[in-house]
Amino acid sequence: MIIPAMAGAITFVFTTLLTIAGVGAAFILIPVFIALGIAVHEAMATALLLNSIAMVFASFHFIRNKLVMWKVAVPILIVATALAPLGAFVSVGLNRNMLLWMFVAFLLFASCMMLFYKPRPKDEESSRARQLISGVSIGAFAGFLGGLLGVGGGNFIVPVLVWLGYHPKKASATTSFIVIFSSLSGFLGHVSIGSINAPLLGLTATGSALGALVGAWLMTEKLKQRQVKLVIGIVLLVIAAKMAWGLLT
Repeated sequence: MIIPAMAGAITFVFTTLLTIAGVGAAFILIPVFIALGIAVHEAMATALLLNSIAMVFASFHFIRNKLVMWKVAVPILIVATALAPLGAFVSVGLNRNMLLWMFVAFLLFASCMMLFYKPRPKDEESSRARQLISGVSIGAFAGFLGGLLGVGGGNFIVPVLVWLGYHPKKASATTSFIVIFSSLSGFLGHVSIGSINAPLLGLTATGSALGALVGAWLMTEKLKQRQVKLVIGIVLLVIAAKMAWGLLT
């Protein structure tokens, strides 16, 4: 029970932080679980399921606070789901390392934008049609590139929404809702060739749910807009650094 307990505590810490940014913690939890001696596919399946669990709890809090932009979220979800297989098909035969380096460059650009760029706020109430257009465009972008690179589309969605002028808290909350479904899809793929350890899932799911609730509370009640942007920027830098390290080693 020592390893599941350690995994649960680590899950709580990372989920709390990453819920603020609207990004699932799986990209960090998977290598951590593997380092703890958990089998690769079991680690992947568990971490992706934890993404969905965390974002369900976080999204419930965000929806109550009216932070999820439905006219943006639904088109993104539909179009991204439809175009992800196309991206995966196009990726066949392409140099994967080159594509991943391009993604690292995008993440570095996006993180700098989060940290230093100040977009003009978008008037959401008077631009319903633009929200729909934004959702379709971002869904196409995130779905295709996510499938092309084999990474979560949420990493694209948050910075693009903020760049378009949406409030960082609403961008994070909207992406959290979308991550529920993208992570669940990935979980179903990995669990079919792996297994789930009940004690591990029980303790990490508890840590994930508690971390999501704490992170969502911090984002909505305690942090200001610039602080949320700072967290998102740092998270993107960490993702870029982790991917670059993996490509270099």
